[in-house]
Amino acid sequence: MSLVLLVAVAGCNKSQSPKASISTSAATSSASPVSGPFTAQELPQFAALDPIDTHTHAFQDSPALYAMLKRLNLHTLDITLVDNFSPELKDLAKTRKEAWAVVHHSDGYIAMCSTFDPFKYNQPKFAENANRIISDDFSHGAVAVKIWKNVGMEIKDAKGKYIMPDNPVFEPIFKNIQAHNKTLIAHLADPNTIWEAPNPDSADYGYYMHHPELYMYTKPGAPSKASILVARDHVLEANPKLRMVGAHLGSMEADFHQLAQHLDKYPNFAVDLAARMPYVEMQPRADLIAFITKYQDRLIYATDNEFPPGADPQNAMKEWENQYANDWRFFATNDVVEYHGHKIQGLALPQPILRKLYHDNAVKWFPGILENTH
Repeated sequence: MSLVLLVAVAGCNKSQSPKASISTSAATSSASPVSGPFTAQELPQFAALDPIDTHTHAFQDSPALYAMLKRLNLHTLDITLVDNFSPELKDLAKTRKEAWAVVHHSDGYIAMCSTFDPFKYNQPKFAENANRIISDDFSHGAVAVKIWKNVGMEIKDAKGKYIMPDNPVFEPIFKNIQAHNKTLIAHLADPNTIWEAPNPDSADYGYYMHHPELYMYTKPGAPSKASILVARDHVLEANPKLRMVGAHLGSMEADFHQLAQHLDKYPNFAVDLAARMPYVEMQPRADLIAFITKYQDRLIYATDNEFPPGADPQNAMKEWENQYANDWRFFATNDVVEYHGHKIQGLALPQPILRKLYHDNAVKWFPGILENTH
């Protein structure tokens, strides 16, 4: 699920100072930031992209959600997962039921991403049972499967060793995804700060102070972030025909050079932008435009927006639209947007690149995502 990024230096590499990473100019510093929902002039431009958000978690069946999607001409991918620390997400059967209700009532605006329960990895016929659920979801239109960060960061074997994503127990699941021509969404590892000493000025500090169960710095014997990503890369290497989308910039959000190396090395690997826009926005503007231009076929727009049961529909949809509007302004216009007091000039990307970022790449990397469209 989403991380709450609390500081404006989130995108800085360790070798950079915050000032060096923030894209500002004299004109930018004097301009008034644009914020809030789409204006009457902006909305048609956004809607014309036929936008797709490939990373959301909507488990409340609400007309407010469907009305917003229709008004924005926006399609989404609803991602299920099993989170042992979340009362709402511990029960896979319940989560699947809620997600499918949302999908079925969305008039084709929402597609389904299945998952499996990794906590059952050591049970008899684990992979067989997981594939039965996954294949059933595929038969009803699911286009992807999620593997979450509790693999590598939480689940241990009987000897106290962390289960990694390249553990052979998961291989039959990966083979099944590939055999069905579906996509694996891999949220493996997390930002660097999770492995670093507490620092109120660091990225993601607030989130992990409130979620100590995933704060790896305090866990003796915990695997390094690098070791988890290496294990993920083993999956890519062992399954060269398996499409994998690395959620959250593939957990390489603080090092775009590392990300570029991975995109160059693994043609079956792309990344989404979900919950990592602050890291993106804090990159030097010219460098970021060059990066997006070079990897325009491998970057997929996504948010990690959440709509759990019990959330106020009107407030939730207001937050969703504000994020869509602010992200679009950053990518599509020269407008100045604001992030935690810092003014940042939009990229004004060319229309063909915007179309790939918001639509074409989602269709390419998630075949069938628009198959049940209205």
